[in-house]
Amino acid sequence: MSLHPLATRPPACAPAPIPLEAVPADPAFRRLGSLRGVTHDLRYAGSDNFAGRRLYLGLDCAWLRDEAAAGLETAGAWLAARRPGWRLRVLDALRPQRVQLAIWREVAGTPAEAYFADPARGSIHSFGMAVDVTLLDPQGREADMGSGFDEMTPLSHPALHAEHLASGRLTAAQVAERRWLHDAMAAGGFHGIPTEWWHFDHGDRDRVRRELPRVD
Repeated sequence: MSLHPLATRPPACAPAPIPLEAVPADPAFRRLGSLRGVTHDLRYAGSDNFAGRRLYLGLDCAWLRDEAAAGLETAGAWLAARRPGWRLRVLDALRPQRVQLAIWREVAGTPAEAYFADPARGSIHSFGMAVDVTLLDPQGREADMGSGFDEMTPLSHPALHAEHLASGRLTAAQVAERRWLHDAMAAGGFHGIPTEWWHFDHGDRDRVRRELPRVD
């Protein structure tokens, strides 16, 4: 399927994109492994994702921009102070434009398209300013959120919590875990979206696309 004609170009006023291979030497980025109180298990580096296969294929995507990384540490500290032993686990972070393009080719024209940013506009993941994240309990187990990561169905939509509680599709305990995650991320300057309990952006999306370099 053909891509939008502008799919490989950043907005006209945005800084020039940078290649993923240049990120390790760029002081504007921090490696996920350096973040205090935060673990990571990048699901697109393995097969536990919507595609059922590795999407990063040897790419080093365990990075965030410094401001998002600092916010994530703040979120983790907020959580630990209120739920001792609980931690954040990052499931996806920096997703280069080349991967976003490949995903778009696969999902365009399908119901899954609604869950991915058109590369013509740019995913906030591709700027290192978005994370997919969940909670780990003190025993290192992922919390029961009522639906899985990359489960692209209405059951994953935070906007539908009241409806799913009323129908019994989600339990009060599952919604409570989602709210803990939301509140922790909000403490770090992140905001969620209506359709994915796991996805959080740091800062204003329009500003990110306008002022920061996309990672290709």
